[in-house]
Amino acid sequence: MRQELQNLRDSLIQSLQTITNADALELFVVENLGRKSALSNAMKSVGSLPEQDRKEIGQLANTIKKEIDLAVQYRRLEIERASVGDLKDKEWLDTSLPGTNPLTGHLHLTSQAIRKIAGIFERIGFRRVEYPEVKWDWYAFESLNMPKDHPARDEWETFFIDAPVNNKWGKMILTPHTSSGQVREMQKGEFPIRMINIAKCYRRQSDITHVPMFYQCEGLVVDRKVSVTHLKGTIEYFIKSFFGPDRTIRLRPYHFQFTEPSFEIDVSCGICSGKGVQENGLRCRVCKEGWLELGGAGMVHPNVLKAGGIDPEEWSGFAFGWGVERTMLMKSGLKIPDIRDMYRNDLRFLNQF
Repeated sequence: MRQELQNLRDSLIQSLQTITNADALELFVVENLGRKSALSNAMKSVGSLPEQDRKEIGQLANTIKKEIDLAVQYRRLEIERASVGDLKDKEWLDTSLPGTNPLTGHLHLTSQAIRKIAGIFERIGFRRVEYPEVKWDWYAFESLNMPKDHPARDEWETFFIDAPVNNKWGKMILTPHTSSGQVREMQKGEFPIRMINIAKCYRRQSDITHVPMFYQCEGLVVDRKVSVTHLKGTIEYFIKSFFGPDRTIRLRPYHFQFTEPSFEIDVSCGICSGKGVQENGLRCRVCKEGWLELGGAGMVHPNVLKAGGIDPEEWSGFAFGWGVERTMLMKSGLKIPDIRDMYRNDLRFLNQF
């Protein structure tokens, strides 16, 4: 028994010298010092020896176990020292080299435009509001002085919701324009009104200057003695603030059901710099003639004021609206030839901005 224990000690000490990593050492401890190991079984068998040998062999077994425990601890320290010694090669760092910037995202072009537009109008006292994207067609059409046979109420123009028709408010629709928030704002009865509404709109159009879902910016001012002069000054302020001093505007008389008088707002094209011809000599695909239609504007029609519960003899106002994406499309330097590129989720395109 004595010789068996000494042979086991020598074998284990020799095996320890071949272990070179912490995982292998832990496996060695479990297999050779655990409850089911050969050394543990040998120590359990001491109790079956004759009484005169039991004390001597028991002391020897305990001494051998302590020697192996110490050998394991020493080997563990050697492995740790070797591992730390390799760090200078494995984790060497030249602190004089420039750092690597972490990957960071940025706002989508549309979100950038929304923030900038809202900020521009907030500086002159406009308050941003929000209204439902799904609403009754009364707010989108009838309250805005549009008759039931108006082309905008055709199913080829507007997205109608498959829902029961309300006798008072009409059909449910996806809002085709943010102008539908005008009457809702008037119905609050809080005057004067200086509101900006930037929200999603839906129309059945898709080409290089239209997408089926887009964002629109709507402005409304209602106060006493509001005139076209106030409207023109507000629009010029926005154009200069958003596009810069090099871009010019053009106001054209137009007809909208919900304003009178009405105007179309044109901005000189940022793709061809207002020339109508690109650098390659071809006609500009975006503007065709040097001007881009930004949106519409005008003095709020008396019928719209009445729909909002306002006396047009006492109050007057102006309204304006334009697409957010188209506004960004016209910005100098971007030169985006197709508005649909903004929603194709192509990272090669989006990472440029």
